[in-house]
Amino acid sequence: MENIKGKVIAITGASSGIGEAIARHLATLGAKLVLGARRVDKLEAIAASISSNGGEAVYKKLDVTDTEDVAAFANYATAQFGTLDVFVNNAGLMPLSMINSYKIDEWHRMIDVNIKGVLHGIAAALPIFEAKDSGQFVNITSVADRWVGPTSTVYSATKFAVRALSEGLRQELSDNIRVTLVAPGATESELAESISDPELKQLAIEKFRTNLLPAAAIARAVAYAVSQPADVDVNEIVVRPTAQKSF
Repeated sequence: MENIKGKVIAITGASSGIGEAIARHLATLGAKLVLGARRVDKLEAIAASISSNGGEAVYKKLDVTDTEDVAAFANYATAQFGTLDVFVNNAGLMPLSMINSYKIDEWHRMIDVNIKGVLHGIAAALPIFEAKDSGQFVNITSVADRWVGPTSTVYSATKFAVRALSEGLRQELSDNIRVTLVAPGATESELAESISDPELKQLAIEKFRTNLLPAAAIARAVAYAVSQPADVDVNEIVVRPTAQKSF
């Protein structure tokens, strides 16, 4: 993991779950963290905890649906640490529902956060990477980027989109800029909290939110990809609990 030490790594959705775990783990490996999310109180507490344990972390309020906000976040990283080496597109929502529930506002919100938020991250960090001809995107999706089932139709569509974006981006960029997609299976997080139907939320918890991976497992996968030598691009990592077989 020596290649992580000193790298400046920006993480969206860093206030809890997978984003928080990535931040905490990379901090132990010597990365300089820039944390973004809407909940500033959470970010402040995480950054303070990292700093008290000898790590380096700063934070900035971030709404990934706002293009200018994401650009300011990437520029904040360079202002604080002089550069930006890795941009982790982690922010996401999972308000599952059947299509004929017509939760159109929730569809739009997922598209805004899960797809447009990633595009905004790419648009914000790519000029910085291209200026120095190095850098890495790490896009956190889900096993739903390759699996569709009832209630996950729109959510899966957003994750399929990010998988496509990641592959296309990888092909378009210079030979020195890396793109990694990390697809977690069932993992400890707050994702289920965004399901608005109480019965469906309970069903999702019982059916899909069992045998959960700790968020730290995804953090270790991200660290593996980031730690590779500059001429090695780990394109995709799929991480499921051993007991998760059917989706």
